[in-house]
Amino acid sequence: MAVDVRHQPTTSRSPHDELPIELISSIERILNTCGEEQRDPLETLANDFNPVKVLNSHFPDEASLGQLEAVQARLAENETELQREIDSLKEELRHNQDPSKMQLIQEMISDLLGQMSRIREKATESEAVVRNITKEIQILDLAKKNLILSMTTLKRLQMLVDALGQLEEQVKERRYNEIVQSLAAVKQIGASFKPYTSIPRISQIWRRIQEIQGEIRLKIDADWETFYMADPSKPIKPLVIADACLVIDVIGPEIRTQFIDRYVALELKEYRRIFRATDEAGQLDNLSRRFAWFRRLLQTHENEQGRVFPAEWRVGWFLCAKFVEITRDDMTVLLSKAGSKLTVKQLLDTLQETIEFEASMARKYATPLPEILKATQPAGASRPLKSITSAFEPHMGVFIDAQDKALSDMLSQYRGPKSRSSLEAPSTSADSSAPPVLVLPSSTELFYFYAQTLDQCASLFTGQPLYDLSALHKKWLKIYAEEVLVASMKRPTFTSRKSIESRLDLNEVKNACTLINTADYCQTTALELEENLREKSDEPFKEKISFQEERDLFVNAISVAIQVMIRELESACDNAFTTMSRTTWATLKSVSGQSTYVEDLSKAIEQVVETVKPLVEQKKYLRNFLDKASSALFAKFTNALVKSRPLKEIGAEQLLIDLQALKSALLRIPGDTLVTPNYTRSVTKHTTRLEALLKVIVTPVDPAEGFILNYTLLIGDASFTNFQKILDLKGTTKTEQNDLLDSFLTITSTKTDLDSTSFLSSLDMDPGQVTSLNSPGSSRVNLLAGASAGESILAALASPPATGPSTGSDTPPRVDQTAKREVFSDFKRFVSFGLRRETLPPS
Repeated sequence: MAVDVRHQPTTSRSPHDELPIELISSIERILNTCGEEQRDPLETLANDFNPVKVLNSHFPDEASLGQLEAVQARLAENETELQREIDSLKEELRHNQDPSKMQLIQEMISDLLGQMSRIREKATESEAVVRNITKEIQILDLAKKNLILSMTTLKRLQMLVDALGQLEEQVKERRYNEIVQSLAAVKQIGASFKPYTSIPRISQIWRRIQEIQGEIRLKIDADWETFYMADPSKPIKPLVIADACLVIDVIGPEIRTQFIDRYVALELKEYRRIFRATDEAGQLDNLSRRFAWFRRLLQTHENEQGRVFPAEWRVGWFLCAKFVEITRDDMTVLLSKAGSKLTVKQLLDTLQETIEFEASMARKYATPLPEILKATQPAGASRPLKSITSAFEPHMGVFIDAQDKALSDMLSQYRGPKSRSSLEAPSTSADSSAPPVLVLPSSTELFYFYAQTLDQCASLFTGQPLYDLSALHKKWLKIYAEEVLVASMKRPTFTSRKSIESRLDLNEVKNACTLINTADYCQTTALELEENLREKSDEPFKEKISFQEERDLFVNAISVAIQVMIRELESACDNAFTTMSRTTWATLKSVSGQSTYVEDLSKAIEQVVETVKPLVEQKKYLRNFLDKASSALFAKFTNALVKSRPLKEIGAEQLLIDLQALKSALLRIPGDTLVTPNYTRSVTKHTTRLEALLKVIVTPVDPAEGFILNYTLLIGDASFTNFQKILDLKGTTKTEQNDLLDSFLTITSTKTDLDSTSFLSSLDMDPGQVTSLNSPGSSRVNLLAGASAGESILAALASPPATGPSTGSDTPPRVDQTAKREVFSDFKRFVSFGLRRETLPPS
């Protein structure tokens, strides 16, 4: 290639002398000839220059400070060198700024671009020349490739024709052992000619291959028929049929499936004829004969015809699957036909025989039956194959109904108005020294029966029948809770006692303890039953199974039993409270020790509690009973106190002593194992409020200002009605009441910090029989741990009228605002007030 050198100077110069530094840098950057070099940090002075970093590089440690003079000298030398370089660059810049030199540079760039254009043209011409030279070579290569392909195809065609001719000779002579290899070779070679079937000769050979396969099928079918029928005139060796089966494998899997289906149909033809659902042999009673017949068939198959089949065909699986299908359809018809005549024994017996048969087939082939059915199911089947046992599942209602009847018979003696109470057996034991029955035997029998039926049903089905069984369990748990446990705690209406007799019935207390233990056992075991059912059930039914409602019923039964115990405790204390209410406290002249009725009251309480303690297993129920009992006793003490008015000062002092004795007894009876802070606080709170009431009564009414001030300090309200209740309890005359009420309104109208209500607002000045604790089903006892019973000592009593004095006084309220403050409409305020005034100042 010629290079134009017209503009080249005569003297030799380096490229850096001819081109500017900026141009050379740009070309190097474009050509990527310059690598990244290490640069001195002083070469680039920018805004982010960090002199500290440079100093640290020169003086990395304290020892390097000793070289300070050397570093200074080196820096001074670098400064001098840089100054010389700057001067040189300035001189070169003045030299390069010559206009003639810039024109020379532009001409050199133009020449360079022209040379690049000529190089591209030459390259294009060279490519065209090479293409022309190699064109004939490419044509020769393609011809060679096509020639080799043609020779290979013709060679394969020759091999196919030869193999096809050889195969025809073998088919004529039925040499199946040789046909296996020849047919496989023909099919393999013929597959490569499938794209060329449009060629007449290839198409003819392809059709001939299909025809030969059809001829082979016909000959194999004929030979198989002769072999299966065991025609003595035309004996065929099993080895020939075994080779024929190998030929069928070569023909294709569809032909093999058809051959197996034909064999299975021939083998089970007699089964269909003998065990028709309309004949006697095909009835449910003869199900075992079906299984025995099939076992004999399998034995014959394995010893005779079955030996000719290859092991990988698994013909036994197909026989078993078809037998299962036929038998399941027959069982479906027979079970539906039996209808209501189907007995539980017949259902379970036939189902057990079926399960044993299916298990034996699974053991025989070392494969679960569902996998056998899935492996043998035809590709285009409209429905999946199912086991014989699946036919029994829709009829398991017979089993469920039988369990329902068995449970009904089991519990019939404990249900209904004329039935024997569930507590009769344990409570009337002839041996009085025998240990008490803590849990009713009927409950353990019930759950033992549940466990048996659950295991039996789960061993059969874990789907809908097991879910139906859980629904049956729920039904009878509810019946047992409501019609056996709760019903047994209702006191007969015909029971009556004389008023002078103790109405305590310790058998009722013991029965209630037994029922608490039984209900607790039932609700705990019901949870275990629920978990067991969920574990055994199929996935779609797991979330549907829940016994929460039934467990709540047993908790309610515990509540009712505790109410019965409280009712009997009240009955035991009735005589003592009657004595208290009939005592004329106004006639007492002096205060002595505790009254005689308090000792009787303490003995009655201790008798009931000591009876209950060893009989209730769970301490949480004992604590709940004690909480409710203390609330009920304080309520009855308050009623008796109100009934025995007027009290007067001496009588109130005596009642204060009796109240402290009652408090001591109540704090003593739980013992160290049962006492809780909540119980202690509850008893103390009840006692404190009654003490406040009695201390106001003890205070003399003269002077009136002192009496009223003591009332406001101890009671803490400005209620006209509550103050009048104190006057009624104290037994003041109407004249004194009018003066005191006037003074009360005058004094309290100036005390804006007083509440409008207090615990006295719920005090009933005309108490009747408290029925809220006598009916077992009237209320539900709070069984939450730590719940405090009887938040207010007067909560169980009816509230007084909203307006007007309770004793019939005709002195109305003097101020309308006072009347408004007497209206007690917010119970929460009352409770919060009681909590704020747990500790009252001493009188």
